[in-house]
Amino acid sequence: MWGSWRSFFILVLCFEFAFLYFLFYIDIDTWRKTSSKILRFSELLCDNNPQTSDFLRPNIGPFYDSPSSCTCRDNQSAGQFVSKDELEDLQRRRAEEYRQHQIRTGRENDVLVLAPPNTPLQYPIRGFRVTPMTKTLIPGLAVQTQNRDFYKVSLRVQKGLLSVMDVKDDKKIVFGQNEGNLTISSSSLEHLNELLSRVTYTSTIFHIKTEDLAYFSFENHEVIFPIEIRRQSVPNLYDPGKDINSQVTVLVKAFLRYKELNALIQSVRVNYPKIKIIVADDSLIPEKVVGDNIEHYIMPPAQGWFAGRNLALSQVTTKYFLWVDDDFVFLNETRIERFVEIMEAVPELDVVGGEVERNQFAFKLNYKEGNNKEGGCISRVIGFYAPLPGFKGCFFVDGVVNYFMGRTDAVRKVGFDPLLKKVGHSEFFIDGLGELLVVTCQGLRIGHQKRTNTPEYRKYRHPPKADSENKLTHHYFKNHLKCIKY
Repeated sequence: MWGSWRSFFILVLCFEFAFLYFLFYIDIDTWRKTSSKILRFSELLCDNNPQTSDFLRPNIGPFYDSPSSCTCRDNQSAGQFVSKDELEDLQRRRAEEYRQHQIRTGRENDVLVLAPPNTPLQYPIRGFRVTPMTKTLIPGLAVQTQNRDFYKVSLRVQKGLLSVMDVKDDKKIVFGQNEGNLTISSSSLEHLNELLSRVTYTSTIFHIKTEDLAYFSFENHEVIFPIEIRRQSVPNLYDPGKDINSQVTVLVKAFLRYKELNALIQSVRVNYPKIKIIVADDSLIPEKVVGDNIEHYIMPPAQGWFAGRNLALSQVTTKYFLWVDDDFVFLNETRIERFVEIMEAVPELDVVGGEVERNQFAFKLNYKEGNNKEGGCISRVIGFYAPLPGFKGCFFVDGVVNYFMGRTDAVRKVGFDPLLKKVGHSEFFIDGLGELLVVTCQGLRIGHQKRTNTPEYRKYRHPPKADSENKLTHHYFKNHLKCIKY
């Protein structure tokens, strides 16, 4: 019995000792007194030597993501219409293009790095950016630990060179100057940190957008931090001018329906007599469109909806554009200024969608990347994500109705695929997924004229089945898709 009580008493004393040990080091100089080693609990109690260590260095990365195969439940197989004779060669070309796409988009830099627990190392965790092949001081490097007889740290990188500035009398304690591996040692912690404050990084490769990983270690502690290598870009600004006419251009893609187009233009001029209107027209027999401040571009016949969008957008010189169909009509309540107010208040927005009559068509895109071989899975779901703060009736989405205001430079970067001639709307937002920040807003209304489609127009408006099948095959390659669902 006494033996049990004695063991219990010793255990209590050990816990009290540990608690006092902990309190001693939690003061205003915490980071300078934190032990440089993670000790076993028994050693913490029975061995006060701060240099004792028997733990294994944790694996903190970098870890590379390997997406798993996605599931195509109730979705169309994107490659189902590829002929068996062509499938193997098409897959080979697609795999090579996807590999190059990952390089161009910096996928190799998408790595997971963990922060180790209780490290005495101080280092930049985010925001360290360098210009390619330019020497730059690494901010914040330091060691915060207990007194030792000797201190030694090392740094290593893959895409650059490391050095300590103004090394004179310190040459014997700095090894690896202007190399990818740098070692610094000193018997003084203050001196060590002074040397660390002068460590520089110079990338040895020229790239406008990539990343290096720096490994910083001391004894059994190691951390990894990113170095962003970025060529600084030049701003491309649009002068908003003094009124709506210098802020927005109205864009229209026209095909055959000149009666409706002229009615649309007349309705725009009621409240916006001076705003520029750009018409991209691929009608079979073009007719003249007259009016002030109208640019009418004649295209080869039946080039398609997206080709016309690209042409119209290429001629925009204003910060924003408003997209409308040629059979829409401005109402008394149609106010372009409201779109601008929202986009000016939230500069991150790229597209703001409205309502056609009472139709506020908006959707989300559920996308799984899938693995490199099979491709991804995408499906369109009607609905919203979350409200736009400060704007009642506005919600974040991935796609909107065919009446929207776009930020000119952002939408140009995504563009409209000219291979989609007759069927395409969601496809633009698929291409812009992750690139365009989109919202839909209630109350931003435009009208729709009475539909008077001619047989000739309907022939082009409703494509044959083969067009839809070809479009699916196009998605299979272009968007690296395994399956798709609208």
